[in-house]
Amino acid sequence: MALLAVLASATPVPAAAEGGPAWDACFALTSTPDERVTACSTVIDTKSETGRRLAGAYCSRGHGLTEKRELDAALSDLDEAVRLDPDYACAYNNRGRVYNFKRDYDRAIADYDQAIKLDPSLALAYNNRGDSRYNKGDLDGAIADFDAAIKRNPNYARAYANRGYVYARKHDTAHALADFSTRIKLAPDLIAYIDRGNVYRDSEQLDRAAADYGEAIRIAPTDARGWRNRGMIRLYQGDNKGGAADYDKALQYDPSDVFSWNNRGQARLRLGDKQGAIADLRKALELEPGLATARDALQKLGAL
Repeated sequence: MALLAVLASATPVPAAAEGGPAWDACFALTSTPDERVTACSTVIDTKSETGRRLAGAYCSRGHGLTEKRELDAALSDLDEAVRLDPDYACAYNNRGRVYNFKRDYDRAIADYDQAIKLDPSLALAYNNRGDSRYNKGDLDGAIADFDAAIKRNPNYARAYANRGYVYARKHDTAHALADFSTRIKLAPDLIAYIDRGNVYRDSEQLDRAAADYGEAIRIAPTDARGWRNRGMIRLYQGDNKGGAADYDKALQYDPSDVFSWNNRGQARLRLGDKQGAIADLRKALELEPGLATARDALQKLGAL
């Protein structure tokens, strides 16, 4: 099961007079991290803003820097946003994300606590605090936070996904499937189907897992993840030819995936293609020299 994904924290636009192109790009949801950092830097450098608007520019630039994983620079910006406006929930929420990425979960939770105190309706802060609690191993606390996020925003797809991860970690299959199914209704993307497919796989509902991975392939046919996950299910089901075909596609789109090489090698071995199996297993061992399954198989084939 994948670790929880931390939702990017968009910065609310501070209410005030109109800005300009740089101001708009600083806060636009469609801005890339690079565009956001550049635009917010322009706003800050012109020295035309004060108070919450200036704090907002630092908060949004800090968000962009966080997405670029320039965490120390992001932290500096978010500290400045807090200094400029100590009552601005955005700054605490976004700074909490930086601490979460730095694995300083106690500081992250403290910042989320403050964001929630300042804005009890901020579903994003509950979601992000739940992520930090999960990372600390507090599964029940994480679920309580995701519950709170969903209560405040019943259409919050990421909160359902995050809660689904926790239920899966607790081996509560029914609740995990319910949450991932809701997430699919709200945001039916590649990851949504892979997440639910993983729960079906782990609970040995292999036909349903294969169907979900098939949907992932339909949505994103050039992404290796759907192909390699379905390939594994086909091997579990004894469909070595189908599994090998799926791994062909997976390796076409991600030739660096050691497990796809290893698993296709195992499938080729079962299909009687000894030389093809040896080539694949050697490639897997080249990518990961400590991979025991590939090494053992090659030794049995007398090819090591």
